[in-house]
Amino acid sequence: MATVSSSWSGYETVIGLEVHAQLMTRTKMYCSCASNYADAEPNTHLCPVCAGLPGALPVLNRTAVEKAILVGLALNCEIPPYNKLDRKQYVYPDLPKGYQISQYDMPLCVNGWLEFETGGVTKRAGITRVHVEEDTGRLVHVQDGLGASTSLVDLNRSGVPLLEIVGEPDLRSPEEAQDYLIALRQILRYIDASTGSMEDGAFRCDANVSVRLRGAARLGAKVEVKNMNSFSAVERALKFEEIRQREALDTGEVISQETRGWIEAGSITVSQRTKEQAHDYRYFPEPDLPPLRVEESQVAELQDILPELPAARRGRFVTQYRLKVSDAALLTAERPIADDFEAVVGTRGDERARITANWIVNDVLGLQRQLGLPPEQLPVSAAQLGDLIDALTANELSSRAAKDVLAQLRPDELPRAAAARLNLLSLNDDGAVDAAVSETLAAFPEAVTDYQSGKTNAIGRLIGETIKRTGGRARPEDVRARLEHALAARE
Repeated sequence: MATVSSSWSGYETVIGLEVHAQLMTRTKMYCSCASNYADAEPNTHLCPVCAGLPGALPVLNRTAVEKAILVGLALNCEIPPYNKLDRKQYVYPDLPKGYQISQYDMPLCVNGWLEFETGGVTKRAGITRVHVEEDTGRLVHVQDGLGASTSLVDLNRSGVPLLEIVGEPDLRSPEEAQDYLIALRQILRYIDASTGSMEDGAFRCDANVSVRLRGAARLGAKVEVKNMNSFSAVERALKFEEIRQREALDTGEVISQETRGWIEAGSITVSQRTKEQAHDYRYFPEPDLPPLRVEESQVAELQDILPELPAARRGRFVTQYRLKVSDAALLTAERPIADDFEAVVGTRGDERARITANWIVNDVLGLQRQLGLPPEQLPVSAAQLGDLIDALTANELSSRAAKDVLAQLRPDELPRAAAARLNLLSLNDDGAVDAAVSETLAAFPEAVTDYQSGKTNAIGRLIGETIKRTGGRARPEDVRARLEHALAARE
């Protein structure tokens, strides 16, 4: 498929996203079964309610509702005083009741917006609604030795609290859609509403995409794209669909309103079924759960516990700590890392913040990736990192020695204790430094000649070699001073 057409400048892509995020609660949405099914055997987290047995009555999960309201507040939504639950009816093997308890015309949160960074600018996209519902079960497809395929149903996921976040069609490119999702997921993780893990199915996205003539008021035929399980898959699937629709319009083809699935192996979307309308689900109020009243005092209490959100924290790090925007973005990408940074810095000023930021960004995060740790988990605690920074600022550790200490820390061991164990504490013996300087000058006469002939940068090599001879324990500033003294004496 082509990627560029001179006629496409007259088209505009319109994208709206529907995100489903599993809420982090101890129990399921309408029963007391454990919601954490990750390591469980199939169909073991199950009761008459989430199995959809006749006569079983649901009970609303209060924590799930509170977390949903927190999300709504974080997304600048209005919280109506009244809302209700509805039955969304459709038939599928992983939906044992034949309906899903969801919300339709009176959702929990409405009329919000999300600001996010994209293409070097800040964009605001509307949020139509945020509502609670229950997750479905899961189909597992297996093949026997003869190639025959069987589909098995696992209901452990059935009834897990689910949040649906419906965005306005305000996005204009696949890249914007990806950046929107990243910002939304970051907020959900910051407020402990969801793990946001796409790999585990805890954060899922369906995209509605259409193409219209630029400037047209009416949207084109809406195509829903499903089965995208990563941020990059979202961008690639929407890019494919954008190009497919523009090529179709170029040839006069009529675009059908339908649901299409993303096929990762072929990097294409394929038609699955015609797109449903709301009336196809035959919504009606859930008779087993009463309407829900949300008091203003409850909303105020939840507003009070809402933490500082990522964008605000990123901006504060730039202004308060004088950090580069790129460093502030890395430090605030995950809330635990931002918390550790601020715990280490405390009230000790910009220089402490700068040193701490440099070590996290350039060394600690590198070690995190090397060890394969999750993005929110640093390989050292705030106490360990604080002790490392203290040792550096007190000249008890050289930068090189600190890197070695960081790589060899034992669990709960403070860096200065590790440095003593590894014999890496800064060398305060002038005689030992002078001896290392003499060895370096004798070993690298060409660097000495270069320096004395005016090539002052040659001292850099001599400093590095001298520090190496002290096992990384000598401080660079001490070595430079001793080298300059020794070289001057030779002139």
